[in-house]
Amino acid sequence: HGRVCMLGALGFLVQERVQLPLPGFDNPLATEAFFSVPAGGLWQIFFTLGAIEVASNNGSLTPGTMFANGRAPGDIGFDPLNLSADPDATRRFELAELKHARLAMIGLGGMLHQMLLTKQAPFEQLTNFRSLN
Repeated sequence: HGRVCMLGALGFLVQERVQLPLPGFDNPLATEAFFSVPAGGLWQIFFTLGAIEVASNNGSLTPGTMFANGRAPGDIGFDPLNLSADPDATRRFELAELKHARLAMIGLGGMLHQMLLTKQAPFEQLTNFRSLN
């Protein structure tokens, strides 16, 4: 959940500033832009992410079988910079990722509720504050 929220928080901020030059991609508000996506596009995203999840877990679909081979939760075997060579550094990086993930979950929830209540994107809310009164 933490990694998804880190990407989601970044996506909320980038979407406000960068849009594709096509009709239907010009809404800076993520809560409204989601519902402008055709149903077929949402199903494509859903099945693609599901296929990635199944492939990364070697076909295991339940928590009881995902970690039967000794893999730790969150360890998908991706370490191109070999940062896990030093065990002390690995523990420090894992703790940092956990802290950042927790902050991202809180931040994403805050941005989502702020968008639903004020109908303003995050940067717009910061520059043009509008209270709920």
